[in-house]
Amino acid sequence: MRFLEPERETLETFLPGLDDRLAALPLKERERPRGPALTLFKEAGGPGLVVPPEHRGLGASAVQAVRLQRAVASRSPSLAVATTMHHFSVAGLIQAYEATKGMEWMLLEAVADQRLLMASGFAEGRSGQSILSSSITARQDGDDIVLNGFKKPCSLSASMDLLTASVALDTDSGPQLAVALVPASTPGISVHPFWGTTALVGAESDEVRLEDVRVPTDMVVRTELGEDGSLDRIQTVGFIWFELMMAASYLGMASALAEQVLARDRADVAERARILVELEAAMGAVVGAASALDGDGPVGQAELLQSLVVRFSVQDTIDRVTPRCLEALGGMSYVSSDETSYLAACAAALKFHPPSRAWSGQALCTAFAGGPLVLG
Repeated sequence: MRFLEPERETLETFLPGLDDRLAALPLKERERPRGPALTLFKEAGGPGLVVPPEHRGLGASAVQAVRLQRAVASRSPSLAVATTMHHFSVAGLIQAYEATKGMEWMLLEAVADQRLLMASGFAEGRSGQSILSSSITARQDGDDIVLNGFKKPCSLSASMDLLTASVALDTDSGPQLAVALVPASTPGISVHPFWGTTALVGAESDEVRLEDVRVPTDMVVRTELGEDGSLDRIQTVGFIWFELMMAASYLGMASALAEQVLARDRADVAERARILVELEAAMGAVVGAASALDGDGPVGQAELLQSLVVRFSVQDTIDRVTPRCLEALGGMSYVSSDETSYLAACAAALKFHPPSRAWSGQALCTAFAGGPLVLG
């Protein structure tokens, strides 16, 4: 078995030809804003990856999805980050449909049939702020919900067909967390420059503003927190998908560096083996956690806790492995091309996704002491 073979075989099974087409492009071309990567992804049928077959999608399991995402990231980090937000949004939409049996099925079929891209306007991971806090407010006005606020950064801001966003819905009993589903062409939505670094610039992570954006009431799904502050099923499953898909994506970026180390056959063999063992062990943990989403049993706090443990473990693995890959590749590789430094910079960004380690520390300790896992 070759390194990354299971992941690339999964990618080829679901999105035939995409890996070869990405690999044929220079890295800068794959990563540039408005580049061809997202177009190739759509042409291959990527938007319908996790949509169930009964809704005309490809029906990839969670295990298959994390494997595929690692393969995508090894070719195009920006595409992996952008499409993780899409898949996470689709997974949330599936959960909303299963909970309400509402009109969400129509959107799922549209995503698969029309190859629509869904942007995600959820937590921004700002220091000192709850991941459940929303910068978008919502109020009832007749038969509509009116949205105001912003999301920055928001991946797929330039290419999105739909926006899913967490909102603070004004109710008689106070603000209630909800999820709004908004077509990108809705009046009042605008996109503004925000992303200021070259790393992951192809993910189109700029600011999306909403000014008096009106959506029908049935396009806003209300969510609940338990009395102990725990998340409901829609939120729980959504966060698990997010953490594991992101972990797999950033592992893919680090794996692209490791693949270069393996191919050049110059570093100490024991060091090469240590790098590969660490990455494969981390991916095994991601796959193990993802398998819980594919089973018939309930998905709850235990599975969410496991996904957070895996995510932070992967983050630590990347922080250890990436500098060793750079050292193994040598200074000439670093100075003769910006590819290795670019991959290293991208792989380091997992730590900036919510929830932060500082915010999660108390929640993890409380949960392991037998209390509820409270992320809000």
